[in-house]
Amino acid sequence: MIRERVQAKWRPRLGLVVLGVLLGVLALPMAIVLSFRALDHATPMRPFELAALLAAVLATLLVAFVLTRTITGPIEALMRRSEEIGRGGRDAIRPLDAYGTEEIATLSQSFLDLATRLVERGDYVQTFAAHVSHELKSPLTSIRGAAELLRDDAASPTMTPEERGRFLDHLIADADRMTALLARLRELARAELPAPAGLTSLAAIVGDMASRFPALAVEARGDTALPVGLSAEAAAVIFGHLAQNANQHGATRLQIDVHRNGRMATLTVADNGRGIAPADRDHVLQPFFTTRRDEGGSGMGLAIARAMLAAHGGTIRVLDSEHGARFEIELPAG
Repeated sequence: MIRERVQAKWRPRLGLVVLGVLLGVLALPMAIVLSFRALDHATPMRPFELAALLAAVLATLLVAFVLTRTITGPIEALMRRSEEIGRGGRDAIRPLDAYGTEEIATLSQSFLDLATRLVERGDYVQTFAAHVSHELKSPLTSIRGAAELLRDDAASPTMTPEERGRFLDHLIADADRMTALLARLRELARAELPAPAGLTSLAAIVGDMASRFPALAVEARGDTALPVGLSAEAAAVIFGHLAQNANQHGATRLQIDVHRNGRMATLTVADNGRGIAPADRDHVLQPFFTTRRDEGGSGMGLAIARAMLAAHGGTIRVLDSEHGARFEIELPAG
């Protein structure tokens, strides 16, 4: 990607422009008074004229001070902050001491939000890369070990057909695990892209889930016709992961309640499965966290649902529950 840069050429500083404008405004009355004095040599400059010129000078200095405090000062401080953040200084992500005007305050808040998102994204990418490396390392190590044993056995065969078949099964299983992980990674990447607009209702969501997960008795309650800000495709992915998660943890029933809360729709998703241990509730929405690693779980399903909801302006959180798992989803209502 080509890095665009502003064309390098001389440009006046904002403070210099403001000062030049003020001096021009001040020079106009002074030029008028001095021109009249030059035409009338006999009449000396009157005291009120001198006072008027002095007042104009003082007013100009006052305006310059106000503009410096409200415009040039905050903008220069924001420039220094952006340069410091660009050099990796996270301590610079903090509010300015003074903003001056509402527009500069709004610009500063947008700058803080953008800088915070960029820093969080950098941390996320770093952590994500470490997790991906760790998740791929185990199957790769297993594949390499099995391949080396099979290669050595080819030179001087000692394995029984059953042992050779078992090693080949391990190779295939590890390759399948890597394929599934890569598929989930692609799905997570798509989930974080800007979301297409669309609306769907709980009734449509439940109908889709009932056909895809026949082992689950899916029940909808509340305002099931309320449209929520999800496309049908996104709803299928999000609630599909929730249903799959419930199914894998022994649930036979899934209940979804929906009601309007102002401009938002609140959906509560509860199942009667084994539930989530209290110690795990703060981690289940994070990528790669799973309690089913030995069974092939990738820990990506709920993370994908969370990312896709965030792309649609929604949130998901884990609720306390004595029986089964309970999630609360908030989405813009249609």
